[in-house]
Order: sequence, then C-alpha cells, then structure tokens
Amino acid sequence: MSDEQSSNGSPNFDAEYDVVVVGYGYSGGIAAIEAFDAGASVLLVDKMANPGGISVCSYGAMRSAHDADQAFKYLEATNGGRTPSSVNRALADGMSKIEPYMRQLAKANGAIVNPREKVANYPFEGYDTFYQTLIEEIPNFDPATYYPHVRGAPGGARVFKTLEDNVAQRDIEIWLEAPVQSLIYKKDGTREVQGAVIQTTGGIRNVKARKAVILCCGGFEANEEMKRQYWQMKPVLAATTNSNTGDGIRMAQELGAKLWHMWHYHGSYGFEHPEYPYAIRMKRLPDWIPGREATAVVQMTWIVVDKFGKRYMNENPPYTQDTSHRPMEHFDPVTQDFPRIPSYVIFDEVGRRRYRVGAPTRNDPEAHYDWSLDNMQEIESGLIKKADSIAELAGMIDMEPAELEATLERWNELCSSKNDVDFGRPSGTMMKIQRPPFYAGQVWPVVSNTQGGPEHDARQRVIDVEDNPIPRLYAAGEMGSAWGHLYMSGGNLAECLVTGQIAGKEAAALDSWG
Repeated sequence: MSDEQSSNGSPNFDAEYDVVVVGYGYSGGIAAIEAFDAGASVLLVDKMANPGGISVCSYGAMRSAHDADQAFKYLEATNGGRTPSSVNRALADGMSKIEPYMRQLAKANGAIVNPREKVANYPFEGYDTFYQTLIEEIPNFDPATYYPHVRGAPGGARVFKTLEDNVAQRDIEIWLEAPVQSLIYKKDGTREVQGAVIQTTGGIRNVKARKAVILCCGGFEANEEMKRQYWQMKPVLAATTNSNTGDGIRMAQELGAKLWHMWHYHGSYGFEHPEYPYAIRMKRLPDWIPGREATAVVQMTWIVVDKFGKRYMNENPPYTQDTSHRPMEHFDPVTQDFPRIPSYVIFDEVGRRRYRVGAPTRNDPEAHYDWSLDNMQEIESGLIKKADSIAELAGMIDMEPAELEATLERWNELCSSKNDVDFGRPSGTMMKIQRPPFYAGQVWPVVSNTQGGPEHDARQRVIDVEDNPIPRLYAAGEMGSAWGHLYMSGGNLAECLVTGQIAGKEAAALDSWG
C-alpha cells in the first residue's frame, strides 16, 4: 500500500466505484445487483477463486412468509429478545416478498421457481405462516458439472447460478482472489468509510468507494482463535469452507463496531477425517416440531455417548443440524475437562446397512472426499471402529465395557417401550442396537456457520459501541446475523436475500463523499 496521500488527507486511489461489495455469496450477489439497479457503479470482490461461500452448498430452501405480521411475531419469539424489533420487522417484511423477488431473478436463466409449504421449526405464534421458495430446475444446468468443487444439495447451487447469471447481465466488475486487507476511513473522528485496501493478483489496490462499502463476507467458523475466545466448548470443527475467517468482523471492529450474537452458531456433531480438511456432519434426518413428535418417523440408526460410554442427549432434537451440538458443551470443573468432547456414535449392523451416516459438504476445489453408501469405506479405513461385541467395541474406544453395555441395554429397553423417558427422543426415530457387528465413530461439535458479528440496524448500517451508525458502512447476510437465539431452517438464506437487497439499495441512495 502506498503511503502517498492527496491534499485532503485521503489516500491516493487507483480505482473508484460508487459501492464496493466485499464477499460474493448470496448476500454479496444480491447487494451488488440491487446497488447496480439503483444506479451505482459496483465492484464485487471475493477472497476465493471460486465464489459462493457456504451458501452454494446449502439446500437452497429460502424461508418465505405468507404474512409479514405473523412472521414478525415469530421472529420476535425465536430471537429471544436478543435482536431489536425494528430488525426483526425488516426481515419479516422482506421474507414476505422473497418468492416474487426470486421469480423476477429467475427470468435471467429460465429457472423454475416453486414454493413448498413448510412451517417454522418451533411452535411460536406465527410459525404456520412460513414456507420455502426453491429453484427446482434450471434448463441445461447440472450443478455437479458446473460446480465440480462443490458438494452439497443441488438447490443451493441452483440459487447461486441464478444470482451469477443476474450479475453477469449487469456491468458489475468482479475481482476474485482479492481479499480485502482493511477499510479506508477518515481519521478525523467521524470514521467515515472511504474505500478499501484490496490485495489482488496484480498487487495492492486502494479502491475508492464514493458511496459505501457493504460487508458480505460471512462469519468466523474457520477462525480458530475467535472460536476459542467467544465459545466455551472446544474444539468446534468447521464444515464446508475455510474462507470465513472473520475478516469483515475485524475490519468493522477497527471502526468501533458493536458486536452481537457471537455465542450463536448453526451447528451439529460430526466426524473428523485425517485426510479431509472439514468436519463431516452426520446424515440429516427430517426436522420435527415440538408437540408433534408423532410426525418424526424416520429412524435414526445411532445413539451418542460421552467418553465414558454414557448416553446424555436426545440425538434427534427438533432441528438436529442446528442445536444437536449444544449438549456437548458441558464442562466438568472437577476433572477440568469436557467429558462429551469428543463423543461417540454407536450403531449396529442393521444401522450400517440402512444408510450412510456421514454427509460431507464443501466449497473447495482442493478437498476431495465422498462418504460411501454402505459406510464400508469408513470402516475399512478405521474412521469407524468395528467389533463383534459391545465389550470388544468399548475396549477399542477406551471405555469400560460394563458402562457401555449398560448404556446399550438401557437404550434397547427404551426402544421396547417406545418411550425415551431419559432424554425425550421421539419414539418414531428410535431403533434397537442389538445385531452384531457393532460400530463406533468419534464425533465432535461442528459449526456450519456462525451468526455473530457487527450489529446492524434495520437499514443494514453497522452500529458502533455508542449505538450510532458508522458512516457509509453496511453489512448483510451472516456478517452479524439477526438470528440471536433459535435459528429457523433456511433463515440465513432468506436473510442473505433480504439484507442484501436493503444494503444495496441503501448504499446506492447515498450522496457521494467525493
């Protein structure tokens, strides 16, 4: 970076745009589209060679609402008083417009948009107003062929392809492999954002943002130090990508940003593979709603036990991919240890044959691993231990045989009664573990994406520690998500669309600073 400055004290810029969008996932793509359509010149940058972030690996089921008022009531409850009502209101209003918005974007490539009725995860007031908007098909588009570096559900790839096609139809400049090093801002006390220092393949560039910078660069699931400082349990393994390292959070903090929801993340439990850089989450089974346990009818083949062979959780909570890691957080001050980290999944031969228990997801051309359909590849590699008896299995994972045998005996008794009085697992998900051989896999807490970051208001302006907006700095998506207590499936995708629209329009509407 050059130390030369212009006569007014600002750096000498070598490129300029009205709006600079940092991060090219769902929220960044939407923010760039909206800013451009509002008349702004836009630079869209991403640190990775392959954009899409973690959004491209998602199911692509964008949470939508039939009624904004009912959606607002739900968001007020599910965010548990940790998110301002004005922010919940803006998100609820936006969710009620997602389906027509996506239908408009779908015109770029002929994508087929279909709604699917699916109520929210918890029975708060307004839960039944929600549904999902999905892109079911794009003509002549195969996700696996077009995005060979991505492993995930095809729906997420279809949504991102639709955003890419819309960006391509506009005169939006894109820089890939271009991490933002820092924000450029006035040092006169106003902290007014003026641009960004960007490391490109051709060198450092000082880029002027005449109107605003929008941070859409995700959370901090791949930043080990931030996870150690903000979360009690450790380690927590990251799934999907190594790109979300809290860069935007750090840049916002330099300007005095207030942080929120740093404790909260979308997580589960899963495997650590010695030759694969990301955690491998357990197979996802259907969600269920508290009070409607009878609708949970897909059997889960395993139970989870701690280091000592004791079962301690409902392995299949209402939204397993969001909260099933939380029981693992228990810390024992007597032993100064986390007795549930790592834990072990235990299943039998019937479970081994039922379905594959691991499901890798990623956005990384350098990572290669696909779980075998019958789990045999993982057993042969030693990732999953195999034994002819529970006692033998216990010895292989350093447990007292009597303890693990007692746990399995108790579990099978609960299955016979179809009533998990110990931890409340729905009866339809229970199945006995009794047919040898038996299997054990070591599992760890897993973070799919973080929710914490810089606080923002309903206009997506980043807020400082004195509750004032930082001039010309916006955030969207998971860069300080509004989800502050209990997440809703597909909610981050909806948030990317809604907050990206708001931030793009707000930024473009500003007068230029120079």
